[in-house]
Amino acid sequence: MITYYHEQPPDRLIDGVVVHKLRVNRDARGLLVETLRTDWADVYDANDRPFAQTYYSITRPGVARDEDFWHCHRYQDDRFVVLLGDLVIAIADARPGSPTRGTIGLFKLGESRGDEQTELLIPRNTLHGFVVVGERPAVLVNYPTQLYNPSDELRIPFAEADVRLPDGVPFSWDLIRDREGMTR
Repeated sequence: MITYYHEQPPDRLIDGVVVHKLRVNRDARGLLVETLRTDWADVYDANDRPFAQTYYSITRPGVARDEDFWHCHRYQDDRFVVLLGDLVIAIADARPGSPTRGTIGLFKLGESRGDEQTELLIPRNTLHGFVVVGERPAVLVNYPTQLYNPSDELRIPFAEADVRLPDGVPFSWDLIRDREGMTR
């Protein structure tokens, strides 16, 4: 069974994952949302979680950035914010010795969440990825803690990682697409 974090928060998040609620300021002109501040100690720390760069990606509906591979960073934490569209981010904990090893978290971020916008901190050494859900492309902004370094980024095949949902079903992006009523 697929359950997103906002529908039923787990008793405990994956160790190191932070869901930071963003404040949406609306008025007659539109809206303004601050997405990263140095006084947000849960997602920013000058020593442990510094700011290094910003980038954004635009991804088409139904597309997973890697269909059969997890992303993993050895040295970098990611901080994701979705500006337009909707996506589901999966984070799996395969870290040896982690108190939440074997746990997967699914987070739906984006426009359909209305004023419940969040920034998601993805800790280094966790497996992660995303798929765009809905009918619009999604714009994802990342504020990683390190400058891009190709040698830091790993791709781990789904088959090798063997990530499973709580009911034992192997994870795939098609499970998310099915839940969202999307075809590939």
